[in-house]
Formats: sequence, C-alpha cells, structure tokens
Amino acid sequence: MTTDIILILIAIIVAPLAGGLISGIDRKLTARFQSRQGPPITQGFFDVAKLFGKEKMAANPWIIFCAWVYLVAAALSVVLFFLQSDLLLIFFVQAIGAVFMVIGAMSVPSPFSQVGAQRELIQILTYEPLLILVFVSIYLVTGSFSIDQIMLVEQPLLFKLPLMFIVLGYALTIKLRKSPFDFSTSHHGHQELVKGVLTEYSGPFLALVEVAHWYETILVLGLCALFWTTSIPAMIALVVLTYLAEILIDNTMARMTWRWMLKYVWSVGLALSFVNLIWLYAKV
Repeated sequence: MTTDIILILIAIIVAPLAGGLISGIDRKLTARFQSRQGPPITQGFFDVAKLFGKEKMAANPWIIFCAWVYLVAAALSVVLFFLQSDLLLIFFVQAIGAVFMVIGAMSVPSPFSQVGAQRELIQILTYEPLLILVFVSIYLVTGSFSIDQIMLVEQPLLFKLPLMFIVLGYALTIKLRKSPFDFSTSHHGHQELVKGVLTEYSGPFLALVEVAHWYETILVLGLCALFWTTSIPAMIALVVLTYLAEILIDNTMARMTWRWMLKYVWSVGLALSFVNLIWLYAKV
C-alpha cells in the first residue's frame, strides 16, 4: 500500500516535471540543430506559469471541460503505468483524453480550430491501431497485458519484436507532434494553421494542455522502456537514443500531408507488424 502511494505521487508530481525538462532539452537541441542559442531548459515551466497567471477566457464551457479531461486522462494513464497496470486500460484512458481535446476544438466555429481538430482526429485514427498491434505483440511474447508481468521477462522484448519497436516509433513521432507528422499543431513557427487544434485554448486552459502533453511524453517513453526491462542502464540508454532519434527526425524531415501520413504509416506500419508477428509465430 505504501509503495503504491509513493508510485502515485511520483507519477503525479515527478512525471510532469521530467516531461517539462525533456521538452526543454528538446527545444534546446532543436535550436542547436538550427544554429540558434535556444531557450533555457526550464523555459517550459516559465511558459506554463505565465499561462496560469493569465485571465481565464474561453469561447464556451466545453473548452474548459475538455482541457481538464485531457489533463486528468493523461495523468491517470501515467499513474496506471507506474502502478504496472494493464496496457489496454492505459490505452483506453489516454485515448479518452485525446478525443476530448478534439471535441473541445470542434466545439468552436473557428475555421483554424476546426481544421486542426479534424487533422488531430486523423492522427489519432492513424496511431491508435498501431499501438493496439504493439500491445498484442507484447501479449504474444509475454502472455499478459499487465506491465508487472512484462517486467518479468528474461530476455529484452526488443530482440523478439524489433520491427514492432519501429512501429511504436511511428506512433511516438505522431504522439509527440514531430515532423513529418506535426500538421495538427506544432511548437514551431512553420505551422500555417496558427496552433491548429490548440487555437482556441488559451491562458490557464492552454497550460493544462501543455502539462498533459508532458504526462503523455513520459507515457510514450515508458512504453519504449518496456522493450528492455532486463537492465536499467540499457533501458535508460534505449529511451535516450529513441528520443534523440525523434529530435533528429523532427529537424531533418519536412511536414507531410495527412493523406501521405495515413497511407505511409498504415502501409509500412502494418507491413512491419505482420512481418514481425509472422516471424515470431514461425520461431515459436
């Protein structure tokens, strides 16, 4: 019981702090790639604090409600992950938050918000099936969707599911809003739809969305860590290298259209999934 309480506190308090630092490192490295000085690593915390200090303004009550649901769902999914709960339960909880953020954006008649919401919904429909396939493949290897059972494997999952890790990378790139899949919203100046799905979120409610994104960053990196649970140093190295690869891709790829994303991610992602599952079945 005491251990669970400690894990819950770590998930609620430490996870967003770690997510904010990771976001700051991301911005710093991105600036270096572009020959800029870049903001300090802690700039994200200052930005969120400034947003919380702004006047509370919303186009309608749905914006407020959806921002809170998005934050609660993101935090709850991280709590469930730290408690080593069921992967499918975590999947559905985070999906609820993502859908409500889209609902909030679509509740406003702004054309920028509407188009951004539609693009975000397409992104959700693109990466969610891939996550299901990743979880199913993990189940086929470990015999369980429960994280506590997955942690007991004697051999890293990466050795048996190398192609599924690449598939997870596609979902990770979309979820982190990295190029070439950052067309629903973006932290960078090349977003032609203002802030896309986040156009109508402002002040404290935009801060809630940003904190929720920090939670989601920790969640998706935690999913990557499951592919190497036999050694903590190796697990950390895998997560660090994966995120560095995401930053490199973000700075070397141009943003593509949603049609290209749907066609490319589903065709390549599904092909890699089936090849890995067939190889896994033949090996057994």
